[in-house]
Amino acid sequence: MNFASDNSYAAHPAVLAALSDANSGAVMGYGADPVTARAEDAIRALLEAPDAVVRFVATGTAANALVCAQLSPPYGRIYCHEDAHIETSECAAPEFFAHGAKLVTLPGMGGKLVPHTLSQALQVGAHGGLNGGRNALVSITNTTEWGTVYTPVEVAALSAVVQQAAVPLHMDGARFANAVASLGCSAADLTWRAGIDALCLGGTKNGAMAAEAVVFFDPAQAEGFDYRRKQAGHVFSKNRFLAAQMLALSVDGLWLDLARQANAKAAHLAEAVTQGGGQLLQPVQSNAVFATIPARTHARARAAGAIYHLWPDKSAEGLDPVPLRLVCAWDTPDGDVEALAAILRG
Repeated sequence: MNFASDNSYAAHPAVLAALSDANSGAVMGYGADPVTARAEDAIRALLEAPDAVVRFVATGTAANALVCAQLSPPYGRIYCHEDAHIETSECAAPEFFAHGAKLVTLPGMGGKLVPHTLSQALQVGAHGGLNGGRNALVSITNTTEWGTVYTPVEVAALSAVVQQAAVPLHMDGARFANAVASLGCSAADLTWRAGIDALCLGGTKNGAMAAEAVVFFDPAQAEGFDYRRKQAGHVFSKNRFLAAQMLALSVDGLWLDLARQANAKAAHLAEAVTQGGGQLLQPVQSNAVFATIPARTHARARAAGAIYHLWPDKSAEGLDPVPLRLVCAWDTPDGDVEALAAILRG
């Protein structure tokens, strides 16, 4: 019973079939192939953004780091939530690829930035002078690191603050599909229509083997990005195998179907947590459950073979109640979900 992460599970059969289909014949390399062209068009259609620049990389860290480097100078200040993946889990890749840009972290309930806090920080940064560096970029995560989701209205409110400060707005969308599936809105409403300038559209956590899309809604902001991606080692000579994965997920709404499946499994576990006397740390709005459960329930789950992360780290072992994170994938077995739910109910 593995609930450690949605990257623990398999690639979807349609993705594997697309890879097999792409594995035939000779085509031009480095993205100059028909599969890549179709995949880029599919992502543009999904986002209702016909002029967007779409490029593929293999990891979410690469996607985020390269966008941060593209949109921030080395002396820039990049604002993000204190629990953002670019701050906690990317080994300083954004700073490295941006050649020294500074991450400025801000608090916020449920993993979300709020306009007032962001506005104050940007005002302080704007008056920091030469010593403080220059405001350069704001980055938000949707779905957040706490499993919550920004609505289009919330994104637009942050965008208004960001536009006032004359800096771009980036969205880390490693679990973007889960946010869209949860809200029932369009991908466009949650991105460029709400003021997002660049999106990292995740595939790896949603049925791909290893593929992410980097999207710049304004082509002018993508100027030189192909050179940056090449310098970082993310222009694959056989780019069709990255593109094929994202193309497969984009066909007939598969990306949303898989996200809905994962979200539903998490909702089932959340209900079991509360039925068993546990407490949710955040509303369950996606495919992750953040909760505390009685120590005895934790012991039973571990004895039954359940794998999950304590939250925020292993130092939570021995606490009562036990804080934890449960993450469901599109293919987390229903039997495993029900078995853990039965344990959580007590």
